[in-house]
Amino acid sequence: MKKKITIIGVGLIGGSLAINFKNSGQYQVIGYDVKEYQLQMAEKLGVIDQGVMDLQEAIRDTDYIFLSAPVGQLYKLLDTILELKFKQGVIITDTGSTKGKLVEYTSMFLEKGAYFIGGHPMAGSHKSGVQAANDRLFENAYYVLTPEPNIPKAIVDDLISLLSLTRAKIIQMDPYEHDQVVGAISHFPHIIAALLTNQVAEYSEQNKWYSRLAAGGFKDITRIASSNPEMWRDILIHNQKVLMELAEDWKRAFDHIIQMVSRLDAKEIEQFFRSARDFRNNLPEKGKGALNPLYDLFIDVPDHPGVIGKVTTLLGEAEISITNIQILEIREDIMGVLRITFRNENDLERAKKLLEDSGYHVYLVE
Repeated sequence: MKKKITIIGVGLIGGSLAINFKNSGQYQVIGYDVKEYQLQMAEKLGVIDQGVMDLQEAIRDTDYIFLSAPVGQLYKLLDTILELKFKQGVIITDTGSTKGKLVEYTSMFLEKGAYFIGGHPMAGSHKSGVQAANDRLFENAYYVLTPEPNIPKAIVDDLISLLSLTRAKIIQMDPYEHDQVVGAISHFPHIIAALLTNQVAEYSEQNKWYSRLAAGGFKDITRIASSNPEMWRDILIHNQKVLMELAEDWKRAFDHIIQMVSRLDAKEIEQFFRSARDFRNNLPEKGKGALNPLYDLFIDVPDHPGVIGKVTTLLGEAEISITNIQILEIREDIMGVLRITFRNENDLERAKKLLEDSGYHVYLVE
């Protein structure tokens, strides 16, 4: 008899997990969601075996429960599950990006015969919903588990074995260390991006040139400011302590660079940018981290009718899927710039070679 997995929240992350588990042929995958159309779509797309609207029915006799609900809804959901009947020895995990408070909150599950292990798959997409789910979302991405010391090793190994079906790089961290690291490389950058965007928005109210000239580079470095506001509200609230500490560090560093500028200290200013450049240049060239990577390819194309159709037809005939296409700039001379976004690195590399072999000038922006 197949073991049973219940996915609570069948969106991009939950759906992508479900596909990997279901495609293995080893598990029966049940989906639960408060939105009935999400379950209907998940069944239609073959993401899950069965969609269930009743939470008790969804978790009854299941061996694994994945909580893929937003961070702000997890605590209420966990309270509800505690009052329901679940299988003794069930492994419960989540997919949220904050862990410290959650792991403390879930210690009571062990008393009721369930094992909670915090989880955070560091993968995502600019698209959302079960329609965007795919079996390669987690491939080569870090998947962090934050088991407490009182969770038996055999239970942790069981979950690791299951998650290996996603082809993710599974690592274990202390939950508070996780929150500190992810706070610095993901949560706090989202605050900075939003601050920069809001600042330019205020300036633009008085002078529209700010918004007109903010395309290109400015839009790229602040892209994460387009993230879901409700989701980031909840993340900041649940990682409050870490983010307050990071803000103090930021303020000290910002005051320091302001002092350099006020003194016109050319040597220190140059060193400030040099050290940032050197650290960034030594970061891994490829791979997935806490911030979703961009799979963008830039193409110089002649500015005449039909050229976009030729490019997309070329990619379509090679069965290379694209997720977004944009004309970044139409110059006054003969060339335009086309930006095409792909679902994953493999599609990006295939498209790059195909277009280069077809005579197009293509390039990546690092």
